[in-house]
Amino acid sequence: MEEKDGSKVHLRMQQRNGRKCITIIQGLASDLDSEKIAKYLKKTFKCNGSITDDVEYGNIIQLSGDQRANVRRFFIDQEICHEDQIVVHGG
Repeated sequence: MEEKDGSKVHLRMQQRNGRKCITIIQGLASDLDSEKIAKYLKKTFKCNGSITDDVEYGNIIQLSGDQRANVRRFFIDQEICHEDQIVVHGG
């Protein structure tokens, strides 16, 4: 399951009200099963999540909480994408 034409996978954290935040994953290859990946991430990291379909960015996975480091490690360990294809935004 290789990433198409070296495109990047972006991991962002978006602040919600108060201390709440969500992690946004965008740029996954269209041939990957986003439903299955989201289900596994939710189960593994014990958080809620959803998938939204964006015209410009394709499937976007949203997870509750700051899961950027966990998702990055998971994508590299499971060889979903290479380390240099993952862009982690924010500190």
